Amino acid sequence: MTDLSTDQICYFGYGSLVNEETLPAGTTVIAGQLSGWKREWRACSKGKAGHDGFAGMSKCALGVRRDEDSVIRGAMVLDTKANLPALDKREWHYSRKSLQEDRFLPDCGRQMPSDTFLYQAQDQHAYWGDEEHPILQSYVDCVMAGFHRLWGQEGLEHFVETTDGWDRVPILTDRAEPVYPRAVVLSQTLTATIDDLLKSVNAQYLTR
Repeated sequence: MTDLSTDQICYFGYGSLVNEETLPAGTTVIAGQLSGWKREWRACSKGKAGHDGFAGMSKCALGVRRDEDSVIRGAMVLDTKANLPALDKREWHYSRKSLQEDRFLPDCGRQMPSDTFLYQAQDQHAYWGDEEHPILQSYVDCVMAGFHRLWGQEGLEHFVETTDGWDRVPILTDRAEPVYPRAVVLSQTLTATIDDLLKSVNAQYLTR
């Protein structure tokens, strides 16, 4: 692996950060897989005004835990250090965790920097979502659109199959009026595909 330049950062996205539409202009997204971490619906918070745009709403986002037997797909993002404060603000209820070298395997075989990190939910926020802290459907759509862009149908299936908590954390149906500040517009085909996949894991829904 190579060292980063002094004005560059490199981090692993496993949820909304996989979707290039949510990232600053000029970033480089490198698809691949990370070993030793498991994705789950266990990162709850109440939005802070000026932080993530949720205006005080409680919700559940994606988190990760260490698991030596797990491999998850996601994306390494190369960005400028100048964007780090804004990124930390976006991920305000997460902490940066350094990644071990060689845990990320890029799909393209590209040589990766040695100094990389991901965001893990802080202990006070690392609990399972529930009816008071639901998953936003608009957030799920954004995440899955990112996986679809990188890996197509296989990526969608992988995301659903390798994420814990679908059977215990309800999804708030806000697609028609998105609460998530980085919501994306999906094609009818992709919308139907996502809905079918979530049915396969017995996802439960709440109406607004």
